[in-house]
Amino acid sequence: MTQTHTSSVGTAPNDPAGGGAALSDAARNGAAQPSVLSLAGLPYFPIAFIARLPFAMMVVGVLTVAVSARGSLSLGGLTSAFVGVGTAVVGPLLGAAADRFGQRRVLLLIAPVNSVLLLVFCAVVYSQASPALLLLAAFGIGATAPQVAPMSRSRLVTLIAERMAPARRPKALSATMSYESAADEMVFVFGPFLVGILASALSPWAPLAIAAALSAVFVIAFALHPTGRAVSAARSEDGSAPSSARELFRPVLLTVVVGIFGVGLFFGSVLTSLTSFMADLGESERAGLFYGIMGIGSAVLALGMAWLPARFSLRARWLTFGLLLLGGSLLLANATALAAVVVALALMGTGVGPVLVTLYGLGADRSPLGRSATVMTMLGSGVIVGQSLAAAGTGQVAEALGTGTALWAPVCAASVVVLAGAANWFLTGHADTAEASATRASAARVSVAADE
Repeated sequence: MTQTHTSSVGTAPNDPAGGGAALSDAARNGAAQPSVLSLAGLPYFPIAFIARLPFAMMVVGVLTVAVSARGSLSLGGLTSAFVGVGTAVVGPLLGAAADRFGQRRVLLLIAPVNSVLLLVFCAVVYSQASPALLLLAAFGIGATAPQVAPMSRSRLVTLIAERMAPARRPKALSATMSYESAADEMVFVFGPFLVGILASALSPWAPLAIAAALSAVFVIAFALHPTGRAVSAARSEDGSAPSSARELFRPVLLTVVVGIFGVGLFFGSVLTSLTSFMADLGESERAGLFYGIMGIGSAVLALGMAWLPARFSLRARWLTFGLLLLGGSLLLANATALAAVVVALALMGTGVGPVLVTLYGLGADRSPLGRSATVMTMLGSGVIVGQSLAAAGTGQVAEALGTGTALWAPVCAASVVVLAGAANWFLTGHADTAEASATRASAARVSVAADE
């Protein structure tokens, strides 16, 4: 049985409520089958979308309330960075637990804990507690952050690999990754915007209180959804995976992790440097609005990735759209007028969404057997860690050296994405002459693995 360069998938149910039947002969022969939408059920998608919001609100929400309550931008930046550290340390472990025990058990445990810790942080930040206790609370928020986006990807990959004929899987997988990445784009744009609105209209602690409520309601609803029952089909009865944990550290997979970490750096550096630029104009509250220019274009392009030809390989897409990202970042770094900033944001939007789709597609394709949720959580953690570190670092640069210097932070982030893409190009060599077709081969191998 092949154990590397394959998608790890779970036991898919006969219906969204679960049941665990193998792929039928009719499905293998390409007979009429339901879509991913009908397999997951229509309510799944709004639930999964809203359940992502707490994760997207945490870093900016922590930064906002910490700066407001303690009056220190440096402490606020460090506190938000500790949210990312918590996610980096514990996030992949949550993914591994979801692979072994199922997502439902993991989410039902961490969602209420995360909600409580968000409220605890609000109390601690306004108290006389030491900065060390504040950082510990921030670490706890990151450590218990519900990994909804990567787990959603893992669930939908499960449905595709177990319930669709091999010939249909590559197209369905591409469309699913496009939708999921577009949803992430919208959330990562709308999340900080929502934080700004709530903090301005209500109070600096309001965004975290709302995030706690959303986590308690929608993350638990996501956990209880019938698709949450699935456990990887490649796992043995005792929950162990047929692949070694060492396969998670293969260079071809680590380059994807580094690339998506660069995307996280990009998100955090753009938002923070843009906020500094708008603050210099006396309009800092409009930063989220202009940030949305990039996010909307990015989401639209991400959705369109499903229609790109297969001969436009994934490694070529990574470099092509990564260079667009870098070009837009250079334009932003040299912008002196608001009009130039708008053009730069629009150009960057054409690159970041497609890059995100490509990286998640590569992650799904290169997941070791039985470790899909682990890999997706590694990628999701990479985004949030990059975002939190860049937000903290860029804020420090803007405060110490000025906006002009801070605007070069997105260039550095985009360079990480491009350099990782170049490394991926040389690592894959001639193996991906039609890399998009690798997903087709992967799906076929998964089908064989499930039969065995």
